[in-house]
Amino acid sequence: MAIYPFIFIKNKKLAGNSILINHERIHLRQQIELLWIFFFTWYIIEFLIHLIRLRNWNKAYHNISFEKEAYHNEDNLYYLEDRKFWAFLKYFN
Repeated sequence: MAIYPFIFIKNKKLAGNSILINHERIHLRQQIELLWIFFFTWYIIEFLIHLIRLRNWNKAYHNISFEKEAYHNEDNLYYLEDRKFWAFLKYFN
């Protein structure tokens, strides 16, 4: 879990996982762009809309635009170097 400026990992074995760290770093960038509070407000609202629409917690989570961007690009360790401002909007639907 990422809450700017920290990344929290409860399983110490995962602390060295560069893909997981990159995923969370993408969330940190999203939080900076949306001034933290707007990120979490948008995140929760989008999750609730998807939860009502899909009636499935896991599917709702995976359909959040922030998560779509992070999952889609987590294996590209250079993604943040070229990422455009508010790139998560590309994944919003």
